Amino acid sequence: MDDEPPGTGLTAAGEAAASTVRAVLEELGLPWSASGTGLFAVTLPGTAKLSTACALEVGRYGLAVRAFVARSPDEDHASVYRWLLERNLKLRGICFSLDALGDIHLTGTVALEAVTPAAVDQLLGAVATTADESFNPILERGFATSIAREWAWRRSRGESTANLAAFAHLDPDRSPGGPGDPAR
Repeated sequence: MDDEPPGTGLTAAGEAAASTVRAVLEELGLPWSASGTGLFAVTLPGTAKLSTACALEVGRYGLAVRAFVARSPDEDHASVYRWLLERNLKLRGICFSLDALGDIHLTGTVALEAVTPAAVDQLLGAVATTADESFNPILERGFATSIAREWAWRRSRGESTANLAAFAHLDPDRSPGGPGDPAR
């Protein structure tokens, strides 16, 4: 049976898990901070989603993870949510979840007994990879109109559109018969 170490608020198993998380975050060299007993904030790097804010919280029975992926879609909610649910079938240890505002998160829990350096590394890797690989498909489905408007707005002001390249198919000037149509 776990005894609570004096003054920590965590059981002995929880303190061991928190120590493991700290060690892994230090070893990985990721930007992180600890606030409160057993609560860690870490920033995971990406390519499509440049960074993912992630929280790890050591609780009485497990290590919980929660990472923000995208805000609530502006449009085509059914398509976004269907895509997320289909993707959940392929995920291990984490899943897509919605908060009360409809914002999209990745969440998961690992039993305290299973918190090892390898398990924490694998959990963080799964979150980083899934958030990064899912970001553009979520934006394409849930923010297509906003992305098309962004193309037009940037062009009207002579701004760079370089970071919109992944969404070239949503460029209103590339529509069939439009100025960007290669068939013209």
